[in-house]
Amino acid sequence: MNKSDAERVASLLQSIGYKATKTIDQADLIILVTCSVRQSAEDRVYGLMRQIKKLKAHNPQLKIVLTGCMALRKESIKRLKDIDVFLNIKDLPGLPKLLNKKSEQDKIETYFSIKPQYESSFTAYVPIMTGCNNYCSYCVVPYVRGREESRSPQEIISEVKGLIKNGYKEIFLLGQNVNSYSPKLKIQSSESIKDFPDLLEQIAKLTGKFWIRFLTSHPKDLSDKLIKVITKYDKITEYINLPIQSGDDQILKKMNRGYTVAHYKNLIKKIRQQIPNAAISTDIIVGFPGETKEQFKNTCKLFEEIKFDMAYINQYSPRQETVAARLKDNVSKAEKKRRDKVLTVILSKTALANNQKLVGETLEVLVDAKKSEYWLGKTRTFKVVKFKSNKDLLGKFVKIKIARAESFGLWGNLV
Repeated sequence: MNKSDAERVASLLQSIGYKATKTIDQADLIILVTCSVRQSAEDRVYGLMRQIKKLKAHNPQLKIVLTGCMALRKESIKRLKDIDVFLNIKDLPGLPKLLNKKSEQDKIETYFSIKPQYESSFTAYVPIMTGCNNYCSYCVVPYVRGREESRSPQEIISEVKGLIKNGYKEIFLLGQNVNSYSPKLKIQSSESIKDFPDLLEQIAKLTGKFWIRFLTSHPKDLSDKLIKVITKYDKITEYINLPIQSGDDQILKKMNRGYTVAHYKNLIKKIRQQIPNAAISTDIIVGFPGETKEQFKNTCKLFEEIKFDMAYINQYSPRQETVAARLKDNVSKAEKKRRDKVLTVILSKTALANNQKLVGETLEVLVDAKKSEYWLGKTRTFKVVKFKSNKDLLGKFVKIKIARAESFGLWGNLV
């Protein structure tokens, strides 16, 4: 979401005469697109501001704008005295006026309507909604991003059509919870778009060779209808990020997640029955206030049972303004670190076992980077593949025969 927002910021700045600098010390204007999900993300901004403060001392004309999640945080506004403008990302169309610049994009209704300056020529991030209505007790997003706001399907499909026309191969549909996408406007077509599966289906019906991915899904809202749509269309990749956050029902209740472990397991069962080759990743918080060692063991059991392909493990950090911030953060840093390591060991084993099943198979891969002598790409199931080739393959689909597996990557040979 931050990358997507930054692409819209870059486009707007270009439209009012700004040009990107190669280094931060050449800038007349610095815009920070920030995240508040974890304390570590905010800490990086505070660290960067020390460097920017020195630049401002040498160049008093330097303007600094802070947008994204931190722009709406009282603590950020109080601490970051050197910021010239705190900008709600939804108010991005008004930025030229704040910078005393005239914009050709004055008639833009919402920040979604700003045509992005895509960073990549083959991968694009397309936001379908912003905000969240779930109010998980640990999460600051509803307070800083606001309530859920779904983008019109016409606008989304128009952006995707433009991307396909320009040869984009990988399109990410983004939302804090894509499953609760609910547009106010219905597309003028015989098939109206009422929800996320409808939108996904309409995009999958577009002609062209491209992959569709989406981030992220909430377990309480992922429907049978969505699973069915994924099975119907080859363009929709078999990678599902489904954050569980904890493997213990009591902790899930304290987190205000709205589902049980049994519900989550049943969802995974349905997905694997209908999409046998699906790769499933999750998000986990260890050391949530009051999490006992027994409750943590339940998360370990879940990891061993589900056998995730990937997990994004986070050590709990209190976020001001959230309900959980009122609870006593009584799991020590050392214990959080230990729990993180325990889950990483289990994950490494299950991910390796999953990847070893792919050895000998020929997989379609989208090449997205080169590091030293190796090309890197991703499979339909979002697994990283390394291989060698003298050809320029960036942004191309290739066939790779998998020769070796690691926990978080595959090695192969170009077919």
